[in-house]
Amino acid sequence: MFSKILVANRGEIALRVIRAAREMGIQTVAVHSTADSDAMHVRMADESVCIGPPSSTQSYLSIPAIIAACEITGAEAIHPGYGFLSENANFVQVIEDHGLTFIGPTAEHIRVMGDKITAKDTMKKLGVPCVPGSDGGVTSLEEAKRIGEEIGYPVIIKATAGGGGKGMKVAQTAKDMEKAFQTARAEGKSNFGNDEVYIEKYLTTPRHIEIQVFGDGKGNAVHLGERDCSLQRRHQKVFEEAPGPSITEEERARIGKVCADAVANINYIGAGTIEFLYENGEFYFIEMNTRLQVEHPVTEAIFGVDLVREQIRVAEGLPMSFTQDDLQINGHAIEVRINAEKLPNFSPCPGKITQYHAPGGLGVRMDSALYDGYSIPPFYDSLIGKLIVHGRDRPEALARLGRALGELIVDGVDTTVPLFHALLAEEDIQSGGYNIHWLEHWLETNLGDG
Repeated sequence: MFSKILVANRGEIALRVIRAAREMGIQTVAVHSTADSDAMHVRMADESVCIGPPSSTQSYLSIPAIIAACEITGAEAIHPGYGFLSENANFVQVIEDHGLTFIGPTAEHIRVMGDKITAKDTMKKLGVPCVPGSDGGVTSLEEAKRIGEEIGYPVIIKATAGGGGKGMKVAQTAKDMEKAFQTARAEGKSNFGNDEVYIEKYLTTPRHIEIQVFGDGKGNAVHLGERDCSLQRRHQKVFEEAPGPSITEEERARIGKVCADAVANINYIGAGTIEFLYENGEFYFIEMNTRLQVEHPVTEAIFGVDLVREQIRVAEGLPMSFTQDDLQINGHAIEVRINAEKLPNFSPCPGKITQYHAPGGLGVRMDSALYDGYSIPPFYDSLIGKLIVHGRDRPEALARLGRALGELIVDGVDTTVPLFHALLAEEDIQSGGYNIHWLEHWLETNLGDG
């Protein structure tokens, strides 16, 4: 077993990994920028190493600094969390070249799934249903218009290397194609250094459904049901639940088996998430995330498993501690992402926390790195916490969420907590009758967020 793991991340996800490692009797090393010297993950780890100035490019994204921290402390393995270097194939290769273990999938799997065209082609061959669209990259406006006519409008143009909602533009009609095509390419170039784009049919009222998969790297894999992540703002998830309120047991078993078989066939190791658009009973693959998801706690809640512990186990070469038959859904779970942002414009709101109180009670989990007196730095993502609730069924989970939100105190900065209070009052949220466009329409109507 590993004796020491370095956590190449910050905030709540770094704490999440540290907690799992500690329960397994494994020592941890925290890395941090100068801006995070007093961060909770630094306090909680057994050791810490400062790896650079506040800028993430000079600290959390600095591969040489992270490798040096491993060498200094004697850490044998690296857990990347999510974001930062978690899906960087070059990082994985460097780790392996230094005789260390990456707690996650192989560099090859990250590389294949990181390119959306290659990922789609791979999934097609593995029997995973895909959205109708171009067979590969589209290089000219003329070709884009031809494909648009073939598959029918509306269509969405996506940067091959895109993510986080960047490099994605919708063309409702042929007249919109030129602007959408050029804008998507420009965003891909500026954000990812790659202006290649591809085109897919734009589904009008889909839900965003993702399947949690897990493999041991030896041809064995399972699925842990689905999460519904349809409540999004500008392609960023804000509210996630499991199981999905629109998915039947038959649909879950069918798409879950397809996904588990697919990752088993490529000897995938560790946690992964296969994301779909779901409309009229059909699933359409959009991408695979080769890492732990922000919303993984809702899956842990309904299955009673520790996904981080499992990641560490399979990275050590141990078998998975559960089989598909062991995985039975228990109740319903919901997660809301608490951001330090000022409504209605969702502008970042860093600052000093004057008072913090986490909600508690049965079925309530708060993943956060906040504490009284902590100063949220302005250099990183605005996510400051994840509130997760678990109930016997969806109505109980919703009621518990409302109660927990009422207990949560975060003074000193603005947060998105009022948004969730307002959403819980909506009939569509209570009934589960929403799709990926619902929240943006609601925000425009209620907050003027266009």
